[in-house]
Amino acid sequence: MNILTSLNTLLQGIPAGSRATLDAIFESIRAIFGGDRDTRKRVAFGVAVIALSAKMAKADGIVSPREVTAFQEILEIPPEELRNVFRLYDIAKQDIAGFDTYAMRLKGLCREEGETCELLTDVLDGLFHIAKADGLVHERELEFLAEVARIFGLSETEFTDVKNRHILGPSNPYAVLGLDPDAAPSETRARYLTLVRENHPDRLAARGVPDEFMFIATERMKAINNAYSQIAGKTAA
Repeated sequence: MNILTSLNTLLQGIPAGSRATLDAIFESIRAIFGGDRDTRKRVAFGVAVIALSAKMAKADGIVSPREVTAFQEILEIPPEELRNVFRLYDIAKQDIAGFDTYAMRLKGLCREEGETCELLTDVLDGLFHIAKADGLVHERELEFLAEVARIFGLSETEFTDVKNRHILGPSNPYAVLGLDPDAAPSETRARYLTLVRENHPDRLAARGVPDEFMFIATERMKAINNAYSQIAGKTAA
């Protein structure tokens, strides 16, 4: 089932104008998609990206046009589905529950599935893409992202790897690959191949990332490939 169709099904159960809450949304996911584990996981992922994006915008206090564009890049939204997606976005902004509640609920769903849930890193990746869209990850946004990572149970190293890929980017290819600047070419090559294997879009699809969110995987691979190309080019020179 297409995730946007699934979101439409989910929102149909919430009367227009009602003050829907986080608990109501996640209970609806459980009730509607309880017999379909794969769809349940994909819808939970989609809701998390949309809702946490809304909470991050509220925490920062400013939603720039570039951030809205970045949000729409992550989730390729057909015109007929815009209303549903932004309705969910507004529900999350208005919900009195804090972003930590959203993050903990998503982590709880992963635990119920008996998984380590690498999807949580993918959610964080998507949030970083939105945060940096205006050219700078602001202090409040970085604090928000660090706390989300902590709630998700990511290590400081895992958080730093995601942060470096988005913030340092072309300026520090070694940091993007998680390497010391004096790493040997053989170590660099081995690290690169490991990251390619771990972050290939097919692997993300296998762990439940919806097709509509494959932009995350594509951008991640671009950063990894660009970093390796820079290092290999310096070595060859």
